[in-house]
Amino acid sequence: MEIQERRVLLVTGENPDASLDYIAGLQGTLQAFGHGMPTRITVQYVPDRLIIAPPAFGRYLETLATLEWNSLEELTTAILSDFTNELVARWVRVAIIAPEEAYPGVGAHEVMIEDHQPDWDNPALLSRLPTN
Repeated sequence: MEIQERRVLLVTGENPDASLDYIAGLQGTLQAFGHGMPTRITVQYVPDRLIIAPPAFGRYLETLATLEWNSLEELTTAILSDFTNELVARWVRVAIIAPEEAYPGVGAHEVMIEDHQPDWDNPALLSRLPTN
């Protein structure tokens, strides 16, 4: 699947108030890496002009589950790239957590990555987020 085919699944709508900084979040799961339990995906973002339609996020995750990923890191960076490309959000965080005990001897494997627009900063807003 081409990147653009994947990204077009992230259907957007207009931000109801682009003058405000607020955090929008989407969570879902997908089967990946041959694990019996689903991998949990969380995307949080501070919208600029656009927001993601929640049903579109579900369809997007269904499509990601059909693709082969070499690592959680590869999947996480792909999602971040897709969101930053389609939304041009002020700030985006993607966190992915593999199922518990997915790897022998490893209790947990998780990846979190963030990006933001140049010169955007709102530490008071971001400080309200849980650290995990």
